[in-house]
Amino acid sequence: MAEIGFRQERYSLLQAPRAGWLIPASVVPATALVAICAHIAVPLGFTPVPLSMAPFAVLLLGLVYGPAAAFSCLTVYLLEGAAGLPVFSPHGLGGVAQLLGPTGGYLLSYPFAAALASRLYRRGQRRFRSALASSALASLLILLTGASWLGILTHAKLSALFFESIAPFLPGDVIKVVAAAGCASMLASFGTRRPEQTL
Repeated sequence: MAEIGFRQERYSLLQAPRAGWLIPASVVPATALVAICAHIAVPLGFTPVPLSMAPFAVLLLGLVYGPAAAFSCLTVYLLEGAAGLPVFSPHGLGGVAQLLGPTGGYLLSYPFAAALASRLYRRGQRRFRSALASSALASLLILLTGASWLGILTHAKLSALFFESIAPFLPGDVIKVVAAAGCASMLASFGTRRPEQTL
């Protein structure tokens, strides 16, 4: 019995540093994913907000990471952009100016949207439907925050604001939500099958 207890203690001590390195080591690839998706952007002539793949990365990270880790990764992403690194969409001023510009509301909502998606997803059974609902609500948060910020800057009427900051992005956001939920579900199923295969 003493030998078994010793082995368990040794195992926990070996695993603790590994867990401590997990989140810091994953920040760089996480922010890189958002940056790559942000550069996949198409400007729209009738609105200052481009059509971007960045929300897909935000939703996916929210579903894959825990709430605190997802919030931290997206916060680091914003800090990278504010420092002048080319991580934001190229259709903008870059740096702090982009955070204060027409797309600032969308960008500043990323950490909160990722944390929201993560929290809601982990309250359910972590299946496709749960991922879909969590992503949809987080996507709605991004759109509403972005529209609110744009409304403050432009003083546009609600009808004009809706057609400039929400309506053009709804079809694409549906695809992003489904894609993020599908990817997260596949990763979750892979994680649950892996221990069974090793036994």
